[in-house]
Amino acid sequence: MTTTTLPTLEMEATSFPQRLAPPPPRSSVPSSAKVRSILDRVVGGGRLCFDDAVALLESHELAAIGRAADTVTRRLHPEPFRTYNIDRNVNYTNVCTAVCDFCAFYRGPKSPEGYVLDRDVLLEKIRETVEIGGDQILLQGGLHPTLPLEWYEELLRDIKARFPQVNVHGFSPPEIHHLTKVSRRPLAEVLERLARAGLGSLPGGGGEILVDRVRRAMTRGKVLTDDWLAVHRVWHTIGGRSTATMMYGHIETLEERVEHLERLRLLQDETGGFTAFICWSFQPDHTEMDHIPPAGAFEYLKTQAVARLYLDNFANIQSSWVTQGREIGQLALLFGANDMGSLMIEENVVSAAGTVHHLTLEQMRSAISELGWIPKRRNVFYETFDD
Repeated sequence: MTTTTLPTLEMEATSFPQRLAPPPPRSSVPSSAKVRSILDRVVGGGRLCFDDAVALLESHELAAIGRAADTVTRRLHPEPFRTYNIDRNVNYTNVCTAVCDFCAFYRGPKSPEGYVLDRDVLLEKIRETVEIGGDQILLQGGLHPTLPLEWYEELLRDIKARFPQVNVHGFSPPEIHHLTKVSRRPLAEVLERLARAGLGSLPGGGGEILVDRVRRAMTRGKVLTDDWLAVHRVWHTIGGRSTATMMYGHIETLEERVEHLERLRLLQDETGGFTAFICWSFQPDHTEMDHIPPAGAFEYLKTQAVARLYLDNFANIQSSWVTQGREIGQLALLFGANDMGSLMIEENVVSAAGTVHHLTLEQMRSAISELGWIPKRRNVFYETFDD
């Protein structure tokens, strides 16, 4: 990874208005004729605008929206294959100073259920991943109040010393932002030090909805929108690549869902550093927001398809079979996704909310081949391998 000297240690955030209250709900569903007109424009190469994206999310024209997203995907990816990855989600700690109403995984700093994984246990998890063909770990945890920056550097060096072939896709923007506070170091310095220690790419976790009204309403002590984006901006500036995510289906409006996509599209226009986008629906069980009914498959497929149309500068869209299950995850490949996502031999955050879906490698590959594509393994940078 190439490291450059930045003119300033803190990057200026892109200016964007933040709503203090949600807009009122719209009273009508857009007509089929309006939806067809919007889809014709975007399939023809036009950039989907904010209001038209909201209209698509308001509509019930799932088949038409899905068909348009599939057309765009096939134009971007005419190859005869669709991809998947083998990795493991290693949560090195569940101790977190933030309070997120939607999270069933975290534990407060004084909780007897809090943990920090023993280093040997963590390394054994990586060894098991490598043994079944994995070449990456997704390394994330809570906002631990006392682990210093040096602890993270030592962890990365230990991993790379024993498993140099494994990419560490690690530390979400909230964790990175938290580390700048714990270490009292500028963002650029923190990221450069982690990169030198062995951090390979950055996940998009902790994005939820990138609108401060939403973030403030369901989170305390966690990074807000501009700082979440700044972590990716600086990482891209020093040569890094990252993924972007969205967790929808809770207290956000449809307009705020599109605002999230707009913020990502603006940053991608600026840096080009995102490799992929993944969205999933909020999993309410065992959380403080369990009164919110879960969004279903219809909403998932529509939201992903609209994201594919809106994020015209993102090369890849991942299916979220982890939250949706194999069948809907497979169907997502016809609604804008070109990637089945990860085999994910371990996952703790979503499963803590009661959603548990597991796939074998053969089930992952057959989900792709049943639709007529060749399943092909890839890494986080979307470089493919012959199995």
